[in-house]
Amino acid sequence: MDDVAGAIADPVRRRVLEMLRDDGPLSAGQIAERFAISRPAVSRHLRVLRESGLVRDELVGRQRFYDLDTTRLTPLARWLAGFDRPAGLAHHLDALETEVYRARRERRTDRPEENTA
Repeated sequence: MDDVAGAIADPVRRRVLEMLRDDGPLSAGQIAERFAISRPAVSRHLRVLRESGLVRDELVGRQRFYDLDTTRLTPLARWLAGFDRPAGLAHHLDALETEVYRARRERRTDRPEENTA
């Protein structure tokens, strides 16, 4: 999980993952032409993504094509989901609201009827 987190820590690598998600398999050249950095720099980013298991590569003729492999993201996504406090907090607030309504209802039923005549 640490190598995946390290790989997606870089904004260029995150952008590469988004491109592969949106546009499917792309050659190294197609990826590199979308950045203002050098092709060797893009190649280094692709190597990090490949070594972390986030992308697969396939050599077709003289071109190397890269494709997204999301299976390595699952453990990280599960771990991050444990920090999703709003859902847990919402559950606690719902329970508190239920108790407030219950207490109000009990107070109303415990009061003697007032004579308004």
